[in-house]
Amino acid sequence: MKDIKKKIFGRSVRPRLSVFISLKNIYAQIIDDENARTLVSASTVEKEVKKDKKTAVNIASAKKVGEVLAKRALEKGINSVVFDRGEKKYHGRVEALAQSVRTAGLKF
Repeated sequence: MKDIKKKIFGRSVRPRLSVFISLKNIYAQIIDDENARTLVSASTVEKEVKKDKKTAVNIASAKKVGEVLAKRALEKGINSVVFDRGEKKYHGRVEALAQSVRTAGLKF
C-alpha cells in the first residue's frame, strides 16, 4: 500500500479535498492540515444530497456531492484545493466528483 498522505498536505492557503467512498455513502471534506480543522464537508448522508431513502452510491450521487461541496467552499472563500483521492483510482465515482467540483468553480 502506498502512503499518499505523506505527499499530500493541505495548508490554510490551499486546503486538501479528501474523498472517501464506502459501500453505502460518499464523503468529501476540505481540510486545513496546518490547523487540523475540517473547513467544509458534504456527503450522501445529508438531506440536501440524498433524494430518497435508497441512496445509491453511483456517479450521479458523486456529482451531487461535488456540487454541494464546491458551493459551500466558494461561500467560505475557498477557491483552490489539493485533491486527495486516498487509495482510490481516478476513475468512476472519484472522477465524477472531481469533475463536478471543477465545473462548480474550485481549482486543483
